[in-house]
Amino acid sequence: MDESAVRQYWERNAPTWTRLSRAGYDVCRDHQTSPAFFKMLPDISGLTGLDIGCGEGYNTRRLAARGARIVALDIAPTFLSAAAGHEESRGIHYLLASALQLPFRPRTFDFVTAFMSLMDVAAPEVVLPEVARMLKPGGFLQFSILHPCFSPMHRRIIRNETGKVVAVEVGRYFERVDGEIERWIFNAAPPEAIAGLEPFAIPRFHRTLAGWLNAIAAAGLRVEHCVEPSADPQTAAARIPGLEDTMVAPNFLLMRCRVEAAP
Repeated sequence: MDESAVRQYWERNAPTWTRLSRAGYDVCRDHQTSPAFFKMLPDISGLTGLDIGCGEGYNTRRLAARGARIVALDIAPTFLSAAAGHEESRGIHYLLASALQLPFRPRTFDFVTAFMSLMDVAAPEVVLPEVARMLKPGGFLQFSILHPCFSPMHRRIIRNETGKVVAVEVGRYFERVDGEIERWIFNAAPPEAIAGLEPFAIPRFHRTLAGWLNAIAAAGLRVEHCVEPSADPQTAAARIPGLEDTMVAPNFLLMRCRVEAAP
């Protein structure tokens, strides 16, 4: 699947995604991936950053709130309109552009972020050298993705007789996937919130963990820090959809990679 097809899917997803996420139903983002991401993020005050795949701008606004100058891009115009129209987006420059060919001069940014977007990009291994080209010496890329090992194309939650999650079944790990469509909607949303709405149609681009690590190395980046977020006991006890199972096996992987400083 090429990027033009990916763009069409995300443009169709954007209105419902924005509506439901802003209503608080993206619990994986709000309660796990974003808190873990910002906990591991270095000080960015006064730095210039690029946010790839910004969506409706939730995390972009939080980057700006930490004192960074932010340029954010996405391939879906509806997402960008929603992001730019938010009252907290003043000072953020939003851009309709492709991560496969970043429209900036080399060494423009101190850091690059990608919140749960790189596994949805056609040819993610092409994005990493583009990011490395954009970074100043010593700059870093920090990104979050579905965990390649524990969230491949097949993931099934196994519960015991009381309904408690006891295991996660995974499969199709070694398959290279280039645009297979997954259909789902935020399962924390009550029936009345999703009545009449079509599920999201999301193109997946699955790579193995070795595939990600080799692509990172080939781009000239060095892995500096990794996090596999897990639900805390209170969250697991509450059996929040999408989070309880991460007490057993992670659903997400966060990585920070850095280009070497100039001698």
